[in-house]
Amino acid sequence: MRTVLMVAEKPSLAQSIAKILSRGNMSSRKGLNGACSVHEYTGSFVGQSAHFKMTSVCGHVMTLDFIGKYNSWDKVDPAELFSKAPTEKKEANPKLTMVKFLQVEGRGCDCIVLWLDCDKEGENICFEVLDAVLPVMNKPRGTERMVYRAKFSSITDTDICNAMNHLGEPNRNEALSVDARQELDLRIGCAFTRFQTKYFQGKYGNLDSSLISFGPCQTPTLGFCVERHDKIQSFKPETYWVLQAKVNPEKESSLTLDWDRVRVFDREVAQMFLNITKMAKEAKVESVSKKEKVKQRPLALNTVEMLRVASAALGMGPQHAMQIAERLYTQGYISYPRTETTHYPENFDLKGCLRQQASNPYWAETVNALLSEGINRPRKGHDAGDHPPITPMRAATEAELGGDGWRLYEYITRHFIATVSADCKYLQTTISFSIGPERFTCVGKVVTSPGFTEIMPWHSIPLEESLPHCEKGDLFPVGEIKLLEKQTSPPDYLTEAELITLMEKHGIGTDASIPVHINNICQRNYVTVESGRRLKPTNLGIVLVHGYYKIDAELVLPTIRSAVEKQLNLIALGKANYHQVLEHTLDIFKRKFHYFVDSIAGMDELMEVSFSPLAATGKPLSRCGKCHRFMKYIQAKPSRLHCSHCDDTYSLPQNGTIKLYKELRCPLDDFELVLWSSGSRGKSYPLCPYCYNHPPFRDMKKGMGCNECTHPTCQHSLSMLGIGQCVECENGVLVLDSTSGPKWKMACNKCNVVVHFFENAHKVRVSPETCDLCEAALVDVDFNKAKSPLPGNETQHSGCVFCDPVFQDLVELKHATMRHPMHRGGQGRRQGRGRGKGRRPGGRLNPKKPKDKMAALAAYFV
Repeated sequence: MRTVLMVAEKPSLAQSIAKILSRGNMSSRKGLNGACSVHEYTGSFVGQSAHFKMTSVCGHVMTLDFIGKYNSWDKVDPAELFSKAPTEKKEANPKLTMVKFLQVEGRGCDCIVLWLDCDKEGENICFEVLDAVLPVMNKPRGTERMVYRAKFSSITDTDICNAMNHLGEPNRNEALSVDARQELDLRIGCAFTRFQTKYFQGKYGNLDSSLISFGPCQTPTLGFCVERHDKIQSFKPETYWVLQAKVNPEKESSLTLDWDRVRVFDREVAQMFLNITKMAKEAKVESVSKKEKVKQRPLALNTVEMLRVASAALGMGPQHAMQIAERLYTQGYISYPRTETTHYPENFDLKGCLRQQASNPYWAETVNALLSEGINRPRKGHDAGDHPPITPMRAATEAELGGDGWRLYEYITRHFIATVSADCKYLQTTISFSIGPERFTCVGKVVTSPGFTEIMPWHSIPLEESLPHCEKGDLFPVGEIKLLEKQTSPPDYLTEAELITLMEKHGIGTDASIPVHINNICQRNYVTVESGRRLKPTNLGIVLVHGYYKIDAELVLPTIRSAVEKQLNLIALGKANYHQVLEHTLDIFKRKFHYFVDSIAGMDELMEVSFSPLAATGKPLSRCGKCHRFMKYIQAKPSRLHCSHCDDTYSLPQNGTIKLYKELRCPLDDFELVLWSSGSRGKSYPLCPYCYNHPPFRDMKKGMGCNECTHPTCQHSLSMLGIGQCVECENGVLVLDSTSGPKWKMACNKCNVVVHFFENAHKVRVSPETCDLCEAALVDVDFNKAKSPLPGNETQHSGCVFCDPVFQDLVELKHATMRHPMHRGGQGRRQGRGRGKGRRPGGRLNPKKPKDKMAALAAYFV
């Protein structure tokens, strides 16, 4: 019996596919990484009996990054990143140990079937999976095929079974085009970002962005927003005049006419036309025309149109809308949401999809009428050769999907029903009048067949005032003629929907990456999202774009990126060489980078108008250890301390508050300590500004506070305040927060675990003694006699936080209520709860502990 490994892109997708192919007759187990399950069943494969193992990855297995020292901003010239800096593929999420997991499941398998998403990114992930599993799979016998690729567009029984019966091969050219894009974006983006971030944050203190980033797609995206801003700022309103006439076809009614000249910009000329027309007492009908017109049903839905509507009509940002669409897809409610195609293939089962919606109360009547009378073939759109348009694949209710999920699903369904409905037909009547020598017109519309507007009522023809029955030569009394003074108005800021249209038009990004680029310029504080989801550039965004225009307009114009995208598409089609495209593009941007660096003074002139120098920013906080003068605390991101006398800047931890720590000084460098806190329900720790930026010991890294410092005698260090191994993460140590009383707590120095204990205690001290059972440090606790929870009204007790039965009811584990810059640790727990790398007398490095004791402790805390 052959063993077949099958790999999908997400765990939920793997479960759905396995359920369909096994007809529900499968067993499931958790994989070794804890994130991906493995579903097993037996069946037939290529005419032979087979044992199937279906599992998944979690998006990309690998990510591209620079090797070792080239990730250091301080040690490497950004210019080296274009060619000298070697890159390597690293695991995208090391905590998932995805490569090891795939190798364990792939060992001994004969074949692999790749169920990754059917787009370029999916093809790239195919080869990441193959790189991991092919070395451990069984060797093929002769010319026996090992690798298969499933192509599918929806999670339905029909589509999945059809994909299994028509397996192909992964497309290496498409995967290479993604590799090329990743390397270009990494090298170009990092070089420009590192240079301009270090340059400007080293000069200005109120730059309100922690990263002044550049991106080959992100920057032109911002450019569109600033271009509109510039048009608004440079707009000068002009006054114009409009002649408005009203006629009275009947005694009690009046009809407003539109002037055929539309408007004039000369007041005297407008007054002349008014005087001439006022002389006429009647309006003469010059012509009456009736024409049957058609409002076409929409083209089938693709990604860009879905994102436009989600933003403009549903108020959802593109990134949020895409996340919801992907969830609806993996749950089987809609087809694949990343597609450029607006044309249904001839064999697409339109009626089958429509029948799924026959019982929904919102549109059942329309659907059943279409099924009984016959559907209309959707309009012929663009076939990009990727996936069918976005289509509802099964019925859903508002209760099932809820909130934004239902709103997006409802729009997708209504749009689909509209594509197979009839066009809207209406009768347009146009009456042309003459009042003296001037011509006026009025137009009326009457719907004769609503067609698709029944299911998309927001597209319906607006009701207008009814026109009188008249013929050529009829005369109507003129009721009123007046001159209206108006002004031209400036354009408004770009909406997300308009920006998406511009990006698609100019080839900036793909249907999948457009939401990411828009989200990036929002997160970097280059634009803010105003009411109506309009994108208003910030001061920083405006200065950056103007600076690029001043130095090299091609850095911000869409032309060069559009040309690169075309080259990447040629790689995907096998018409261009991967290495040649990469080398040529990097050479262009390397030259641009050197010119940018040489010309940075041009952008700096714009910056100094809008932002304040470091020395003039912030408020005095703590003393410098070198000159003993007060350093200034700069609160704007990235928050930091600056000594104007020494002209030194010191980074600080972000996303929290900073205050002076009791005017205490670091014993190593005499800098005053500061206290970082994420809030009363989070964690806090002291740090030395100098040590935080220049680690004093070999086993310390940049960005460590006193709770990770291995100084053997400093009262604030890990050595003196560390209690024991974190109960959740692999490498963290729980450290006493000596500022937290009377609500005492200890917090992990790696992840966001916080342990509350000994509330209302006078003092909590870490003892030099260690626990005989787990080798964690003991704690000495002094309680108030009136509030002591200790038995027998005792006020003092020493013991182990983890093992002492007296302390057990006084300990409560929580997670800090902040997004800590350090990632949560994995779920694995090391055997031992000592102080890790602490150098405390009596504490042993990496102490061992029986597994059953560890399990008991884990169960207690969880």
